[in-house]
Amino acid sequence: MRRTLLVLVVLVAAVLALVAALPAGRVIAQELTSVVVTNWPDIFQVRGEVTVSGGPIRQAELVLREPVTIPPFISPREVNRLISGGTLELDRYPAVVLSLVGQTKGQVGKPGSVGAILLPDVETVQEAYDQRGEFLFPLEVAATSVAGSSPFFASNQPRYALAFPRYRVLFYNTSDRTVTVNLFAYLTQ
Repeated sequence: MRRTLLVLVVLVAAVLALVAALPAGRVIAQELTSVVVTNWPDIFQVRGEVTVSGGPIRQAELVLREPVTIPPFISPREVNRLISGGTLELDRYPAVVLSLVGQTKGQVGKPGSVGAILLPDVETVQEAYDQRGEFLFPLEVAATSVAGSSPFFASNQPRYALAFPRYRVLFYNTSDRTVTVNLFAYLTQ
């Protein structure tokens, strides 16, 4: 009996010592997330504590463009007539989902398409466009059936992998009415 009591006291002491040795702190998340840090010899040595500051890491961001008015009868092949929509800074994310929404000014008599072409804002690509009217590495979004009784239209929503940090935006409108459009670029992982 004495021996059982002694074993019980030793066992309780061992459990208390183990509990005291556990790290103390508050629980931040209910699920554990594993993080792997790889040291690249002589290139990127990681030493000490690795932290992420500034709050949560953003997973997506919506970039809105101001409305643009596009006159009728501009084909995407008429590179000298495309309407400039400025440039988009897309360098913080690897992918983008493009959306185009707009409204016609009056009843459409000749159906057409309204779209945006994004060209990388780099010298070689811009030279090909300016000198030869060629689209190198284009991203495109279009509403292909601008017609009917409703003045509103919207495009499909293509997703593209981004290969350049900045893109130049060019608009076209093959319908017979002036349109006003908004371009949305949803940057995502």
